[in-house]
Amino acid sequence: MKRTLIALMVISAVPAVAHHSATAAYFADKKPTVKGTVVKFLFRNPHSFLEIDAPDSNGKMIRWTVEWAGAGQLGHEGVLKDTLKPGDHVVIVGNLGRNPDEHTLRMIGISRPSDGFSWGVSK
Repeated sequence: MKRTLIALMVISAVPAVAHHSATAAYFADKKPTVKGTVVKFLFRNPHSFLEIDAPDSNGKMIRWTVEWAGAGQLGHEGVLKDTLKPGDHVVIVGNLGRNPDEHTLRMIGISRPSDGFSWGVSK
């Protein structure tokens, strides 16, 4: 009984870690490049998000939502809350979201041509 109680205490002290599969929301084999202007950068956990406006093939502006890593991970990689600002022109490569009407990407890489900033694979 005492061993069982101790085992339960140890197990309950370990935080549960669960996460969704990226392939449930994004195509792993579709990696478009989107060139646009930053509208908003939400630097937070568990995921950061970037909103950009970019023209489609007909020149119509589309608002894209780009899912990125969490603030903790990005901070360790040199990306901070003020790294990207509204008006920045960026080039993003990402996994395309499964619902085409939502215009979503999962970040693979980003670059900002004006100063050479880059993260991940952006070419």
